[in-house]
Amino acid sequence: MLDLKYSLVIEATEKPDFLAFYFPDLQGFTGVWYSIEDCIYKARWGMAEHLSVLNEGALPILPTNPDQTIIIQNAQRIAEAA
Repeated sequence: MLDLKYSLVIEATEKPDFLAFYFPDLQGFTGVWYSIEDCIYKARWGMAEHLSVLNEGALPILPTNPDQTIIIQNAQRIAEAA
């Protein structure tokens, strides 16, 4: 079980040592990390804190996605860096 509440996108950056991640349905939350596994971990941890900040500020939050996925973009670039 992903337990992310929203779908996550992870993509290779121009620098082979970094991957970027974001939730398309959760505006304002992004991150950069070193591996796919670390991106998932950081996204899960950071998402909870980001949702808390949005709640405290009474900002809009989209409903969670019961069918969340993890999308890997630029997979070729990730493979070349490995």
